[in-house]
Amino acid sequence: MSAVKQTLTELLRIPGPSGFEGACAAYIQEKIAPYVDEIKSDALGNLICVKKGKGKRVMLAAHSDEIGLIVTGIEGSGFLRVAPIGGLHFELLPGRHVRLKSGCAGVVFSEGGHADGKVSAQRLFIDIGASTKAEAEKKANVGDWAVIEAQISELGARLSAPYMDDRAGCAVLIETMKALGAIDAEVYAVFTSQEEVGLRGAGPAAYALEPDLGIAVDVTIADDVPRAKEGVCVSRLGGGAAIKVMDRGIIAHPQVKRLMEEAADEAGVPYQLEVLTAGATDAGAIHTSRGGVPSGTLSIPCRYVHSPAETIDLNDLEGAVKLLTALLRKA
Repeated sequence: MSAVKQTLTELLRIPGPSGFEGACAAYIQEKIAPYVDEIKSDALGNLICVKKGKGKRVMLAAHSDEIGLIVTGIEGSGFLRVAPIGGLHFELLPGRHVRLKSGCAGVVFSEGGHADGKVSAQRLFIDIGASTKAEAEKKANVGDWAVIEAQISELGARLSAPYMDDRAGCAVLIETMKALGAIDAEVYAVFTSQEEVGLRGAGPAAYALEPDLGIAVDVTIADDVPRAKEGVCVSRLGGGAAIKVMDRGIIAHPQVKRLMEEAADEAGVPYQLEVLTAGATDAGAIHTSRGGVPSGTLSIPCRYVHSPAETIDLNDLEGAVKLLTALLRKA
């Protein structure tokens, strides 16, 4: 098993919705500690891993949070009422197995069952096997989170699982820091908090670090699937990491885009150009920090984003590590 595949697989098994990233951050800290000079965290839960240097200050950002659910109430019959953490597709949730903060298992379903066909946040509930409110309160409390159980499927050179967004980016940052060796740049690998609820961690981190260059590493839509619009494709699995041109949060700085293209050529890895008309990454918060930071995004193509079956190609992931490593060596 390749190093990046091993790291990603381990990350996918660690729950951590927005605001509750602690377990994921602890794993990353242990994994990355031998390859950096300093590790610190801030008030928002960003994990900041520093490789010291005398050149440009480069901030890399991959968010450590994932989408999930939060318990809003417990009914007398023992069912849990829930609300979304981040951008959930509610129609994909009924029948899914989940794991709560307490460790107990549950099943998500919707009022009306299969025949109704109407799914919304207000109609969702979790069944944890309790028959009364008192019984349920032994396993869950209002404010507890729940995430979809991590089922990881290997599809040849591809992996499918919940929460590739953005554990794939975290894996790329970890493996990049491991590969770097001695370089001139001072690199801040920041594993940001609360990206899924509004890019909340990246902005304060960038403000504090004052980088000369910012690069977010995140997934993007791979819409190379049946009935995709001919000639309009954000990215394709297996086509290489995607260098972002624009999304709703940023128009990539032209020099940063060019730097990534040159790094891809030097590393000998394929790449794609990405225009995303919906969605944003941490680069959207980094580039407006203080007086502005030249920024861009390196994206991992991912099918079925924000579903329980997010699917990536390991070749794209490994290419992203090589591209980012080459970029940092020349920054």
